[in-house]
Amino acid sequence: MRVRLKGINPIRKKLADGTWRTYHYAWRGKGAPLLEGEPGTPEFQASYNEACARKAPQVQGTLQSLLDYFQATTEFTKDISERTRSDYKRQISIIEQKFGDFPLAALSDPRTRGIFKEWRDELAIKSVRQADYGWVVLARILSVGVDRGKIKHNPCAKGGRLYASTRVDNIWTLEQEESFLTKAPVHLHLPLLLGLWTGQREGDLLRLPWSGYDGTHIRLRPRKTITKRRPKGTTAVIPVGGPLKTALDEAAKHKVGPVILISTDKRPWTPDGFRASWGKACTKAGVIDVTFNDLRGTAVTRLALVGCSEPEIASITGHSLRDVRSILDAHYLHRDPALAANAIRKLEEAVTKNQTG
Repeated sequence: MRVRLKGINPIRKKLADGTWRTYHYAWRGKGAPLLEGEPGTPEFQASYNEACARKAPQVQGTLQSLLDYFQATTEFTKDISERTRSDYKRQISIIEQKFGDFPLAALSDPRTRGIFKEWRDELAIKSVRQADYGWVVLARILSVGVDRGKIKHNPCAKGGRLYASTRVDNIWTLEQEESFLTKAPVHLHLPLLLGLWTGQREGDLLRLPWSGYDGTHIRLRPRKTITKRRPKGTTAVIPVGGPLKTALDEAAKHKVGPVILISTDKRPWTPDGFRASWGKACTKAGVIDVTFNDLRGTAVTRLALVGCSEPEIASITGHSLRDVRSILDAHYLHRDPALAANAIRKLEEAVTKNQTG
């Protein structure tokens, strides 16, 4: 019987001769010992047992104890997706190396916030966005610690962000859509149409099963969207527009598995595989400055341009009303000329109706 060992950290590295090898460490973080032998062998088990025996006992009252505690809470194990947990673990490893022995008692010291911000500044030299992400993860861990009574103060609360990005003008134009459908590989046409006609996230669409399409509606359960209109776990029911219905019905004639979107090898996409193929397709089609994620905002924009109300838009895309308003106000429309034209047209129609009435 094979024993599952807890905390093993496999690292795959490319050797000088071009081959790849996987090294196994007893745990994550700085100073973790390299294990000997292959997984499942007595040598590997003995090496693991020896490493655990040598491991220094966890020092209570340090940030390391809170990092370990957080990873055992439901906020980490249940409330976030597997992908997010993986991202969090990478950031936690970085935090451990820098602040693992930081005293919890010092969190209430006014100088601590400055220390953490200096650390974020150091990370920003390499990547501003990753620096922000590290800060967000640390702030979340401290927030859970406060909520559960482990600490009294969160020095990372309301820390702001270093990276500022607006999606002004980052919507798919009709010309870009046409270019993509003309030049990009055929198997990527359906993902484009699903994004444009449903406004759903990439991850939810990649998981969408054929059982979620009945010929007139798409039913899916968004993993991330949690609003008063659509609580966590609620199924979204989205009417299927003509062009998308045509594409889905055609794809249904050749379906080979339970998932709608598949790669050229007839298997469901992996997130990384899809992003790589999508990026190459956009380059081939000459579509730049927009991403698959921008299809979500594009859907909001197009629905608004044809006169849909904010509640109507939210019922399709799953955004909260506040988020729909934010997208329309600041990020995507940005005083779109088409909106102004629609407004004047509506005013003219109203005036004409009053005059003739």
